[in-house]
Amino acid sequence: MTATEDRGQRTEDRGFVAAVRQSFNKGAANGCPANSSSEPLNAQSSVLSPQSPELRGTLRNQVDMRKYTSWRAGGVAEHMYQPADLDDLLVFLRSMPVDEPLYVVGLGSNLLVRDGGLRGTVLLLHGALSELRLEIDGSVYVEAGVPGAKLARFAALHDLSGAEFFAGIPGTLGGMLAMNAGCYGSETWEKVLRVMAVNRQGEAQVRTAAEYEIGYRHVALQEKGEGRREKGGAASEGFTPPSSLFPLPQEEFFLAAWLAFAQGDGATARQEIKALLSKRIASQPLNLPNAGSVFRNPPGDHAARLIEQCGLKGRRTGAAQVSEKHANFIVNAGNATAADIESLINEVQSTVEQQTGIKLHPEVRIIGEKKL
Repeated sequence: MTATEDRGQRTEDRGFVAAVRQSFNKGAANGCPANSSSEPLNAQSSVLSPQSPELRGTLRNQVDMRKYTSWRAGGVAEHMYQPADLDDLLVFLRSMPVDEPLYVVGLGSNLLVRDGGLRGTVLLLHGALSELRLEIDGSVYVEAGVPGAKLARFAALHDLSGAEFFAGIPGTLGGMLAMNAGCYGSETWEKVLRVMAVNRQGEAQVRTAAEYEIGYRHVALQEKGEGRREKGGAASEGFTPPSSLFPLPQEEFFLAAWLAFAQGDGATARQEIKALLSKRIASQPLNLPNAGSVFRNPPGDHAARLIEQCGLKGRRTGAAQVSEKHANFIVNAGNATAADIESLINEVQSTVEQQTGIKLHPEVRIIGEKKL
């Protein structure tokens, strides 16, 4: 890789990001990760005051996160940056101070931001990392900001099968990769050949799927001697959220992936997508703000069944309500606060454990500070 050696220097020439991309493409073609030999980030540089001239994205301050989460609740983020594209994102990361908290957000469909808001910077990938293309080897290159429904339609357009289930996931690829999202019997990492990931210093590399430990709603870099786990296997016990989504500070997150699908018939795929969406509309409370399934299914059971069994359908805290239509959904039935939603999540979790002995683990990520 021929990237600029000093990350702390302001880069007037974007040649280094072109070299990064060339290195990614070379690594992807060979099925090998790209290496980086760059110097550490200069912690004194910052894009927060004022925006550096080489950045091409949009930086905003004091951003209401209700507009960027599907629950339509929560507080204010100190800063939000939406990069112009992948190259711009790398420049941004290399400009950030190392101790600046960073949160990566796609559609905000699996996220609750507490009412006290977020200190630090939200990196908004939806509408930014949006490239989607068919590669020479037949794989599909998908950037992290691409919504699942768009990916499903793209695959059908190119007569590929096996991507239909993505239409049922209300999120972007970055989040799907981070938690191995799935529905209707399929999971994201079943389709992954390799991924492109980046750290806080803007150092990106391509890794194969075999380098990750994969389980039910679980993704982590593989420890020596470990590997892919079966659905609902050991990884679903004692769940720890993947390090690649919303920790403080953000260590690493996904930029893109190369996915493999079987050859098929586009018309058949489109009919399957239509059928899946109809099923989703019939079974889920899509008329009210929600974040999809709140809890992971415990091994051998379903969270919705346990919640309903405990008589919690319709339970309310403020304007947050356990859906009457699907018990594993919590909806914003009015002007619910993040505190209302979090309190109801805790009540459901506590009640189910008391009555059944089973502890439900949330799928949603809860970040930020409680309002004083």
